[in-house]
Amino acid sequence: MRELIAAFAADPLLLGVAVTLLGLLVGSFLNVVILRLPGMLEADWKRECRLLLDIEPPAGVAAVPSLTAPPSRCPSCGAGIKPWQNIPVLSWILLRGRCGNCKTAISIQYPLVELVSGILSAVCVWRFGWSQQLVAALVLSWTLIALTAIDLREQLLPDNITMPLLWLGLALSTVSVFVGTSASIWGAIAGYLSLWIIYHLFKLVTGKEGMGYGDFKLMAVLGAWFGGLALPMVLLLSSVVGAAVGVALILFRGHDRNIPIPFGPYLAGAGWLTLIWGEQLSNLVIRH
Repeated sequence: MRELIAAFAADPLLLGVAVTLLGLLVGSFLNVVILRLPGMLEADWKRECRLLLDIEPPAGVAAVPSLTAPPSRCPSCGAGIKPWQNIPVLSWILLRGRCGNCKTAISIQYPLVELVSGILSAVCVWRFGWSQQLVAALVLSWTLIALTAIDLREQLLPDNITMPLLWLGLALSTVSVFVGTSASIWGAIAGYLSLWIIYHLFKLVTGKEGMGYGDFKLMAVLGAWFGGLALPMVLLLSSVVGAAVGVALILFRGHDRNIPIPFGPYLAGAGWLTLIWGEQLSNLVIRH
């Protein structure tokens, strides 16, 4: 093991290849999280409501899947996924995007999440090299991918993901992986309050809710990881991109402006850009 660690530390190319392959594998697991976690949370909420109201569960309720069981199956025909059909990206290409049994189309989400996970992992290696920052950056990148996809699908940013990520950011600050403890604590506070204030001002003026509380918590996460000074850049990037995408959807795809567009993916994207190029982006804005 020591020899392997030494090899990774000494050879950036070997490290990059290994971490990219790891990112692809993690991306495969992220697909499971994206697809199953919302259903698991909904089942838990229903169970808690029944307990609170003292209602017996209806007969014949199907068992709720976990992140590890049952094994993955085709949602159309129920055929089990063979190991060779579960190779990240490559299997989807070899199967031509269709189930090996019933030939039903397989969502592009699967290879896309895996590919994005692999690419972002490679960029983290390029940016941080062999360091404790690399490990933290990989965890944050993979988690932001899951949050982005879940929010796009369900308009939900689960506390089960955001809150551990918040505590991890605060914990990392005790050893100054990205920022110190004081900057992390005040960053988390400022991150939450910034969107909380915007939310209530918007609601006061329009009578509508402009975003969800999950967005506040995700902003707090980014404040905990990068400190309060990074938040204006995160907010600027996410707002500009979010507004541009929203206008484009309305103009070119006829999106109903009364249907909310999730803000979490833009926060996550801005947070990842801050992770990789935060200092350069800040300098660019200051110069202009």
